[in-house]
Amino acid sequence: MEFRTSELAMLISNILSSLKKKKLVGGLPKFGAEEVMLEVCETCQLGKQARHPFPTQTTHVSSKPLEMIYSDVWTTKIESIKGCKYYVSFIDDHIRKVWVYFMKHKGEVFQHFLNFKAMVEKEKGVSIKCLRFDGGGEYFSNEFNEYLKEHGIQRKYSCSYSPQQNGVVERKNGHIVEITCAMLNEKNLPIYFWAKAVATIVYIMNRTPTTVVHGMTPEEKFTGKKLDVSHLIVFGYIAYMHVPNEKRSKLDPKAKKCIFIGYSSKQKGYRCFNSSIRKLQVSRDVVFDEMVSWYSPLKITEDGKARNGGVSSNLEQESQLITGPQEPLISGSSNTPWKGRLRSSNIVHGSFQTSSRNSHVDGESSDSEKSEGEESRITSVIIPIARMAKKALKTPDNNSGVRRSTRVKYLVQRLTYDGFVAHHYAYMVKVI
Repeated sequence: MEFRTSELAMLISNILSSLKKKKLVGGLPKFGAEEVMLEVCETCQLGKQARHPFPTQTTHVSSKPLEMIYSDVWTTKIESIKGCKYYVSFIDDHIRKVWVYFMKHKGEVFQHFLNFKAMVEKEKGVSIKCLRFDGGGEYFSNEFNEYLKEHGIQRKYSCSYSPQQNGVVERKNGHIVEITCAMLNEKNLPIYFWAKAVATIVYIMNRTPTTVVHGMTPEEKFTGKKLDVSHLIVFGYIAYMHVPNEKRSKLDPKAKKCIFIGYSSKQKGYRCFNSSIRKLQVSRDVVFDEMVSWYSPLKITEDGKARNGGVSSNLEQESQLITGPQEPLISGSSNTPWKGRLRSSNIVHGSFQTSSRNSHVDGESSDSEKSEGEESRITSVIIPIARMAKKALKTPDNNSGVRRSTRVKYLVQRLTYDGFVAHHYAYMVKVI
């Protein structure tokens, strides 16, 4: 049966009107008199065309586990402890749990996907239906394509230069990286700990609620078990790991000082990094020191003891940087380099500090300092931290002088002031 053009157009119009009235589909344009045709200006399109906006909210969330799996590869130039530069992440659209696998090469993505697929399908008893990723070449290898076809897994990927279409995993990776930077900077840890920080963040994220999963955490929704988080510890704490009797003699230390860097997924214990042997170790018998961190600067308290951290505020306020001599200290020695020595110094980030109000130079110094200055004909300087050290470090005969055994002679800095070269030898103040 043949239709004329007008009759065919009327039939199509009735079908579209029915779809719109019954709301069978969404996004239909206006029809009939309401339809407005806009003329396209070629010049404007060539000169001012912009990208279409992306949706601000997720239009669809899977109703069952493993219906949609998001995946993405993140890369960095810094190698981890084990030499990894990449990690691939997988996120279930329904549960919103995150899995990460660290890699040395992008070609390892397929093998990690096989391991991930076997694990989650064994746990949930259902198969993965769809895998969504960006347009990265690591997902388009021949063996990857053949495997997806063989197991009936749909493959969906983003348009070129449109990571927003894979926004679930892209935003999650951005969140993970931001927290990784914050954790490493807070404890002053080296950047090569980034992989351990990422693993710890993912471990904690799976145990915190999300906006999509209501009333439970992603880990609880995946396993069906209520979780206990009493074992969580701040990343980067100093950890004293117990040494078993079988691995030490009677006089050896009973613990090793390590850095806490995460939780073990295969053992019920804490993962610690032993810097003396540069190895990762797992133990359940660990004592954590929450007051200090491994790489924080030295703190000298009022009692003369050294702790990790910054210098006491009262000493910091009374101190100022040494400017060095501006004129010859000894007459007739203008061409001779100044060879003064600091008896003790407060070292903060590699700079010398002393008190401008309480310092004693030459004739105003104490008797012990004056005698030493007269013998070597140099300027003697006393700073507040030195007075504290003189009280704390007394000789066995109760003499107030600093013992020679407490002086550690290290060349700290070479300063030049208007032709004068000063070789400063700082004496470490430490109670032995």
